[in-house]
Amino acid sequence: MRSGTWGLQQAQKPSHSSFQMRGLIHHLDLTVKDPWASRAFYDAVLRFMGYRLVREDERGFDWELTTQGGGFSSIGLMKAVGPGLVRVHDRYAPGLHHVAWHADSRIDVDNLHRLLIEIGATVPDPPADYPAYGNGYYAVFFADPDGIKLEFVYLPRR
Repeated sequence: MRSGTWGLQQAQKPSHSSFQMRGLIHHLDLTVKDPWASRAFYDAVLRFMGYRLVREDERGFDWELTTQGGGFSSIGLMKAVGPGLVRVHDRYAPGLHHVAWHADSRIDVDNLHRLLIEIGATVPDPPADYPAYGNGYYAVFFADPDGIKLEFVYLPRR
């Protein structure tokens, strides 16, 4: 290793193919009022994206997404406790604003939108182009049962 900016050590990247993209989110745990009430929603959405349910216990659930190259990501639902149990989610308060996932194509976005309609999800912004967010940015915005804003976005690589 050699010294990098501000005296920090710079790590050497592994040479094997399962190297994860540095900085990619490993896992995200969302706190919801009732994980069991939100399970059907998240199971449908996450399974559509390729995640699989791997854990259920008294605290909630975990879904994992793995790739052939060794990539890994996890989404968890955890039960709210204490005063947070009655608080309404406010994406403009400190905390989580929204979560966005990559889509493979515009058709992928459209297909998730159809699924969201089938399961009765709240979809404030159906699939549309959002040029202010990037050239070719195409997304659907939706909400979970607790009002957490979610997004599925396709942005072509240039």
